[in-house]
Amino acid sequence: MSLAPPFKKRWAYAITALIAASASSVHAQSHPAAGKVAPRAEDPDAPVTIRAEEISGRPEREVILKRDVEVVQDKMRVTADAACYRQVESELEANDNVRIWRFGDYYTADELKINTETGIGFAQNPTYKLELNNAQGKAKRIDFLSEDTARVIDGTYSTCQGPNPDWYLKSSTLDLDQGRDVGTGGATIVYFKDVPLIGTPAMSFSLSGARRSGWLPVVPGYSSRGSAELTVPYYFNIAPNRDLTLIPHYISRRGLQMGAVGRYMGETDAGTYEGRTLIEYLPNDKEAGRDRWQINSTHSQALAKDWSYGWNVRKASDDNYPNDFSSTVAGSAERQLLRELRTDYRGEYWSLTARVQKYQVLQDPDTNTITARPYDRLPAINFHAARYDVGGFDWQVDSELTKFRYNTDLICPGGSSGDPALCQSDSKINGARMVVQPQVSFPIISPSYFITPKLMLNASTYQLDKFNDEDSRSVTKAIPTFSLDSGLEFERSTKLFGRAVTQTLEPRLFYVYTPYRDQSDVPVFDTAESTFNFSQLFSENRFVGSDRIGDANQVTAAVVSRFLEESGAERLRLAFGQRFYFNDQRVQLTDTKPVSTGRSDLLLAGTGRISETWGVDSAVQYNQGESRVVSSNLNVQYQPGARKVFNAGYRFLRDSFKNVDFSTQWPLTDKWFGVGRMSYSLQDHRILESIIGLEYNCDCWVFRMGAQRFVTTSNKTSTQIFFQLELNGLSKFGIGNPLEVLKNSIPGYQQVNPGYRR
Repeated sequence: MSLAPPFKKRWAYAITALIAASASSVHAQSHPAAGKVAPRAEDPDAPVTIRAEEISGRPEREVILKRDVEVVQDKMRVTADAACYRQVESELEANDNVRIWRFGDYYTADELKINTETGIGFAQNPTYKLELNNAQGKAKRIDFLSEDTARVIDGTYSTCQGPNPDWYLKSSTLDLDQGRDVGTGGATIVYFKDVPLIGTPAMSFSLSGARRSGWLPVVPGYSSRGSAELTVPYYFNIAPNRDLTLIPHYISRRGLQMGAVGRYMGETDAGTYEGRTLIEYLPNDKEAGRDRWQINSTHSQALAKDWSYGWNVRKASDDNYPNDFSSTVAGSAERQLLRELRTDYRGEYWSLTARVQKYQVLQDPDTNTITARPYDRLPAINFHAARYDVGGFDWQVDSELTKFRYNTDLICPGGSSGDPALCQSDSKINGARMVVQPQVSFPIISPSYFITPKLMLNASTYQLDKFNDEDSRSVTKAIPTFSLDSGLEFERSTKLFGRAVTQTLEPRLFYVYTPYRDQSDVPVFDTAESTFNFSQLFSENRFVGSDRIGDANQVTAAVVSRFLEESGAERLRLAFGQRFYFNDQRVQLTDTKPVSTGRSDLLLAGTGRISETWGVDSAVQYNQGESRVVSSNLNVQYQPGARKVFNAGYRFLRDSFKNVDFSTQWPLTDKWFGVGRMSYSLQDHRILESIIGLEYNCDCWVFRMGAQRFVTTSNKTSTQIFFQLELNGLSKFGIGNPLEVLKNSIPGYQQVNPGYRR
């Protein structure tokens, strides 16, 4: 029955008042705006507000609504051409042109029936769009099972926008549980460009892209070392701070390799802890004819407020394992595998560290040279204490007690696959060493200059085991060192590439005197000559380690100039320095012949972000006596915008290597991006690493393809191809893991779909 406008208006108000006064209602509330994230909990006592152009029925029982119908309760709003609300049952039926806003999600349907108290109901021939991840789809029917859960029957799901999404999954039943953040589908097919991509009897995925248990995308692969490969990982999301990934990996040439990676982190009353363990095992490698395996485990944990412990365990079954199974350049080049257990305790002014260390050294299988093993430390105890500004003085004490043991197992050139006739047992003297290094300084510092005199003592004692025909013996040494560090600082206002900056000029002189002491009767346990660089220029000892204390009567002269912006950010730094020797250097690692030179090589360096788009990092070591460059490196980066980067580098070390390196990520069109890298040895005339690839970003999906080639041993390389289709919000499909390859190989690389970093 049609109502006159005045009566119709009073009737609408009466219905609202009656519903608000009922036992199931308390107060009126408008629906949340579309797109606003609201808690997914509906108030069953919220009033139901009804509006329509025509209202009839029985008050407190049934209300029939026609034309421009709107029903609102708490976080749900329904509009339709016609509806019926049964107040006793709290049931709403709506027909024709139905629109539903529910917790920020949006639906359309031909028909809706829902209980406004429980949220349970259904919609016929619906479409939907979820607020959580902008996912959308359509279905034959949607059943609302609770406030958080909906079942999509004969429906689709996609995070692409628009009426015809590029990809979608179609499922007989699809349960969307936003409370648990999981979607579960039965008899599901994934379509890309309306072409079936993959089918499965069941699948599950995270609605927000968060971690959850389940099968990860199958990863086929191809490499020149293992031919066709297939990885089928399964992920266990054990807890928010713990997970486990099982990695079955079939390699056609070798067999089935089983792997597992476990990760964890958390907090206790004492502090934090974290760790990661990787285990791989390949029984009866068809090419090698033996079992192959590796383990890599790290852990760190606080035992008390200032007390912690940790371990680092690396071990492989054979010398060839990194060459045969590593998928990165760094992994294939790793030759020293550390096994360490350590504990640390810190006080207010001191710290104590105890550790045991052993190494497994993997020999290069393609050479006849032997890589020497380092000494094991069984154990090493280090103590450090320091106070600053005690009556103007700074003091510090470092001490160490270490027992060195050398592994005398046979070493074969070429590793386990080398010629047994060339194997040898390398034996070295064992012993214990105690070192104490106290030092005191008196810094004099002002805004424009500083002067720091320092006095230190290098005292050590050795207890050496019997070796060859020598009896066990003790050796003690005490060597003093005096140093004087000084510098000035000047400033001026200037411009750098049109920008106002402050330029500093900082000359510095550093004098060191250490008297000569014969140390040839002391073995070299863990000492090496330090790399010559700017940091080493201002070091009292030219050796790293405690077995050799270099004699010195020398001065270092250096000048640094910095260009600082008004904010204090350093835009550019230029530096050069040189060391001048007043006496010959008599202390050497093994040779007793003094080194006669009046000055060191000249060091020059320049580094900084010279503009918003250009960055540079360079260093040169130049021998003035021979008029030649000893080493140099130059790296330039051009980055004018997002996902635009070009890197060029040059590295040179005389009689060792001479390499150039180029890498880039660059947009070819609005959606196509080119990526690439080439590292080339000018000395050996060979490519060390090369990558070439393409990426296509189409908003809701990304396609990547390319190939990588890198050196694994002296005369072997590995070639891998990869391609990947990433469906944003769902999963990745393809061969290999190109995203990790590009991140590790191209400095400044940026993901083309940054909202989906998983």
